[in-house]
Amino acid sequence: MRSATHARGAVCAVVVALAATACGGGGSGGGGGESGVLSSSWGDPQNPLEPANTNEVQGGKVLDMIFRGLKKYDPKTGRATDMLAQKIDTSDSQNFTITVKDGWTFSNGEKVTAKSFVDAWNYGASLRNNQKNAYFFGYIQGYDKVHPAGGSQSADTLSGLKVVDDRTFTVRLNQKFSGFPDTLGYAAFAPLPQTFFTDHAGWLAQPVGDGPYRIESYAKGSQMSLKKWDGYPGGDKARNAGVDLKVYTDSDTAYTDLIAGNLDLVDDVPASQLKNVKSDLGDRYINTPAGIIQTLAFPYYDSAWNNSGAQKVRTGLSMAINRKQITDTIFQNTRTPATDWTSPVLGADGGFKEGLCGSACDYNPAEAKRLIQEGGGLPGGQLKITYNADTGSHRMWVDAVCNSINNALGNDKACVGNPVGTFADFRNQIGQHKMTGPFRAGWQMDYPLIQNFLQPLYYTDASSNDGKWSNQDFDRLVDQANAQTDTAKAVSTFQQAEEVVRDNMAAIPLWYQNGSAGYSERLSNVALNPFSVPVYNEIKVS
Repeated sequence: MRSATHARGAVCAVVVALAATACGGGGSGGGGGESGVLSSSWGDPQNPLEPANTNEVQGGKVLDMIFRGLKKYDPKTGRATDMLAQKIDTSDSQNFTITVKDGWTFSNGEKVTAKSFVDAWNYGASLRNNQKNAYFFGYIQGYDKVHPAGGSQSADTLSGLKVVDDRTFTVRLNQKFSGFPDTLGYAAFAPLPQTFFTDHAGWLAQPVGDGPYRIESYAKGSQMSLKKWDGYPGGDKARNAGVDLKVYTDSDTAYTDLIAGNLDLVDDVPASQLKNVKSDLGDRYINTPAGIIQTLAFPYYDSAWNNSGAQKVRTGLSMAINRKQITDTIFQNTRTPATDWTSPVLGADGGFKEGLCGSACDYNPAEAKRLIQEGGGLPGGQLKITYNADTGSHRMWVDAVCNSINNALGNDKACVGNPVGTFADFRNQIGQHKMTGPFRAGWQMDYPLIQNFLQPLYYTDASSNDGKWSNQDFDRLVDQANAQTDTAKAVSTFQQAEEVVRDNMAAIPLWYQNGSAGYSERLSNVALNPFSVPVYNEIKVS
């Protein structure tokens, strides 16, 4: 479950061990990399790169390079296709038999087996391991024992997982979940080698996976170097020699380095440069739809935001935001005003329903002011929107949102931005439930299902439900939708759950986000997948 950041949340530091300049701003021309190696802007992950403990974009990029799972999402369509899964059989959408392909190994030579998956999933689910993505394993039987809602765990392994033989394991869910196989391309379900368990500290220092790249070195605040793994058995081998991920604390600096020839790839063109990017890069600028939505979330653990009046205030705030003006002025065709809580990349069949938000997402300053007043006014008398300040884009749109709200309320001090220095600090404050008002929230889909835009964010105690919103009707409808074996019925039921989100304005949808990137003349065959992540293994370096 990825919190869509596109931030460069890192502390800049010079690391002697690396030849590159800290923050990616150095090196010789042509990206400063060795032959066949491309350099790309990046931000330090929030946590060490355990697959079940990474739920944000920057760490997710690396996991997508060093791991392959049972399924893989097509880089063009997002459709889940078999990767390490030779087959996944079920007759009832509750009991699954999974056969792992033969011939796969980790980059340390260890064989990938059924046990590699079962051990990894048990680790990810365990309460004592405190993994952020543990919730992904919640549908597997025995999760309530391994990861109870309260108290200590009473089991070490999920009773629903059984190793049959070297290449076969079974999964029993605690209810029917027809979409379960399609979730298995997400990194939380990646296999892990035995070295992860026998030398955990060593593995964290240099993670070992089964993907087309291996990690050669990492200096926090400076750079991670990945090299092509020549022994990779998959069909999607790297078409370059490696990738140097260079840490930037500011996306404008990364863009400047790209233009200066000191960087090969920027996968987040800052809003301040959008007016120049076409003339700067020409056809080396990419702007394509992505499964990303930006919202304003609320701290429901604060009683001021968790009462009947606050519901009117939230809806009023939504109507006070002039989405079209902001997206046109600041984002210049890289954002589209949101009218639901999913993404257009899903398509109608996949669950996107244009206009589901209704009038609550229409700009109506007079009605906005009336609703906010009826709801008791802004809690504390002033709205402070918290965001991470390590990318200029957030400051620009937060200021614009506040200006729109202030105009609607006739008070130029009603709304102000509340910047937090880095993305890591921002996420830590959210995790510690320190928010006192709305905060920037983005969601990059993990897999192209409507379920992924709703359940991780709004289901009671879900891992990415940062505001701790809870609604029994929503939970019930999500459970019903997951149990549907008919895709169309499942989508329809999920949309009913989404209507509960709308009626309570659990979060304010702002805009759908395109993926944007720019690259140097050294590169070719550059593309972003539907998750807005560069398809690194396909990039060629001249």
